[in-house]
Amino acid sequence: MDTKKIVKDAEGKMESAILYLDDQLAHIRAGKANPKILDGIRVPYYGSVVPLSNVASINTPDAKTIMITPWEKGLIKEIEKAILNSEVGITPENNGEVIRLGIPPLTEERRRNLAKQSKQEAETAKISVRNARRDAIEALKKSIKTDGVPEDVEKDAEADVQKVHDKFIKKIDELYAAKEKEIMTV
Repeated sequence: MDTKKIVKDAEGKMESAILYLDDQLAHIRAGKANPKILDGIRVPYYGSVVPLSNVASINTPDAKTIMITPWEKGLIKEIEKAILNSEVGITPENNGEVIRLGIPPLTEERRRNLAKQSKQEAETAKISVRNARRDAIEALKKSIKTDGVPEDVEKDAEADVQKVHDKFIKKIDELYAAKEKEIMTV
């Protein structure tokens, strides 16, 4: 097996961990309107259950409001019910044509909990990156025995894997720091 391919595979796995973390952090409400917090909401529509974004347009007219405009007026009650039953924790305001979600200001305790949740997501991503590094190093060690790769080539590839690992850990720390700052800013 080629050592460059092993390093590339590890880098791909680490990149996936970063993308997952970025997506998870986007779903954490930080006191300002973000349509991504509604991504998990599903609405009954003609006998099937579909994502909210498939039956309505979602936008943010200002920093504290999310506005949902259903494509069919008859869906307003269903959308309202789906939001109330979800874990979003915001009561929708319905005027018959659009649904508004007013994002309430976060309490200090809630901010700390959201920062803690962000930290846990960052730690999960770090574990994924470390696992990718471990798997790559094991594959490199195995390549010495099975493929006859010279030890110095394996050590160089191991150093490359470590550099890639360090780069992604730093990126995770930066993403977490940015999200924590966003959450804790009043």
